[in-house]
Amino acid sequence: MTVEKTSFLVNSFHSAKQMLCDVQFVENGQKKPVILFVHGFKGFKDWGHFNKLAEQFAKAGFVFIKFNLSHNGTTPEEPLDFADLDAFGNNNYTIELDDIKSMLDCIESNSFPISKKEFDINKIYIIGHSRGGGVSIIKASEDIRIKKLVTWASVAKFGTMVTGDMMKEWKDTGVFHIFNSRTKQNMPLYYQLIEDMEQHSERFSIQKSAAKLNIPYLNIHGDKDETVPVSAASELGKSYLNTEVHIIKGANHVFGATHPFEAASLPIHAQEIFDKSVEFLNKQK
Repeated sequence: MTVEKTSFLVNSFHSAKQMLCDVQFVENGQKKPVILFVHGFKGFKDWGHFNKLAEQFAKAGFVFIKFNLSHNGTTPEEPLDFADLDAFGNNNYTIELDDIKSMLDCIESNSFPISKKEFDINKIYIIGHSRGGGVSIIKASEDIRIKKLVTWASVAKFGTMVTGDMMKEWKDTGVFHIFNSRTKQNMPLYYQLIEDMEQHSERFSIQKSAAKLNIPYLNIHGDKDETVPVSAASELGKSYLNTEVHIIKGANHVFGATHPFEAASLPIHAQEIFDKSVEFLNKQK
């Protein structure tokens, strides 16, 4: 079974940025559901095991799209490095939600780089990891084009990493730096992020957005998540009673993966999120 992979660019609404994307699928002339994958904070589309997951979803009968959010800090020329820290610092949730809209618009357009014979425009699903899960919940509550939702280790609320005196310093100086232990970079976050949150506080309530959902939703979380506590899964489950919650015993925030990822097969916990996601997405409802 040959998996086709095509890379392409999509324009962002913001700062003339372009988002580097790729789509993987098995070309067979059959209309397949589309999965749009949204990475998380300090993430990118080719992190760790994401390419292996995309390949497996393609073999399982899906059209799988990954993309770099326009202000995630990478560039089309340097997709594996945080080469644009100014963009990273100026990212916010409005931009990320608009980026997802741009991707949905692209899928519907004639510029989407695969034949319409290969995908079902009425079966667009979204999968979000970590912070990408939070923005995916919000967008799924707003956009009727999204028919099913899956989150992996999703946050239940935004704005929890800085409080008190640190927040005052952030406001006074205009910038807060977060250290990336993998790349050894001090990555800036400009105070505009907080201003964006305050301006759109109702829209950016993940739990209120979850309560507005009327589509099937699967929430997967590891009980050893060191970044987003597993309690976030129960918080979201209480917000939307039709949520299917699946807790993976022993799984961390990235489900056993690392970057770079060179293994021939997925880690056991990553394989479980794949199997559970495919089972859920293949249900008729």
